[in-house]
Amino acid sequence: MSEQGVTLTRKDFESDQEVRWCPGCGDYGILAAVQFVLPELDVKPEEMVFVSGIGCAARLPYYMNTYGVHGIHGRAPALATGVALTRPDLHVWVIGGDGDMLSIGGNHLIHALRRNVNLKIIMFNNQIYGLTKGQYSPTSELGKVTKSTPFGSLDYPFNPLSVAIGAEASFVARTHDMDRKHMMETFRRMHRHPGAAFVEVFQNCNVFNDGAFAGLLKKDVRENMVIDLVHGAPIRFGSEGQHGVALNEFGEPHVVEVADVGESALLVHDEHRHDPTLAFALSRLSNGPHMPTPIGVFRDVERPIYEVEVQRQLAAASEKSGPGDLAKLIASGATWTVG
Repeated sequence: MSEQGVTLTRKDFESDQEVRWCPGCGDYGILAAVQFVLPELDVKPEEMVFVSGIGCAARLPYYMNTYGVHGIHGRAPALATGVALTRPDLHVWVIGGDGDMLSIGGNHLIHALRRNVNLKIIMFNNQIYGLTKGQYSPTSELGKVTKSTPFGSLDYPFNPLSVAIGAEASFVARTHDMDRKHMMETFRRMHRHPGAAFVEVFQNCNVFNDGAFAGLLKKDVRENMVIDLVHGAPIRFGSEGQHGVALNEFGEPHVVEVADVGESALLVHDEHRHDPTLAFALSRLSNGPHMPTPIGVFRDVERPIYEVEVQRQLAAASEKSGPGDLAKLIASGATWTVG
């Protein structure tokens, strides 16, 4: 709702820029999900900032009728941190691809997550560099033949959710571009979370990596390949719920047949468990889109928010010492007179 009580719609969040992605790109579906969900969040366009780096995904701020920053390669989380610290009244969303965020931007990403800066980070994962025409990315599978790896990639790929959980992100989730309803619910949950939120979106690049997730998301296989995580429920999947996830003797999750082990043996999903061990283990259940893969919210816990703690420190310092004096600060400590 706006200040005048007028209901906002998708159109209020659409800019006048022509959307320029390749026809059939999964980015269109993600953009639509973002624009459809925003009117439901009771946020006005002028209260939002979209920050991006470089890549196909990074075009998204141009298509939003909000504030936006199109930064340099990999630096979106750092730029967004500055925005969040200086303008905590704004809602800051960060958009990037797997190359942008996990290659040159990997360092910025993990520190924004560990600090728990109040950012909503959406990573489009198509397992390829699309904008620069098809080089392998940090999430490309071993042996991937591309223009930059003509004999096959030798690099072991990152698991984005494992990286995020390892960095102590307080909200971690996964969705995919074939299900707008699921994307919208995931973005809704992400927005409501106080602190750093990281969402990986499986996204098809139909030009340079078409069908990368087909073995997981094609309609005829999806029921038996996609594991929907539901908080408080035993983890089951399949057309008749015949498959499940249990822990082995090493505490590692693995797929079982419910008829063989019984429902009592299944792992009950707990997204609010503060210790990240189980969330991390679930992120390791699959090592690519060719085996049953969980989607949904892996972790949703509360930690102190970075901006709030910074403002608290500043207020305490000001109360103790009074307003800051920049000239005095510059002249303090070890100084030298040259010439």
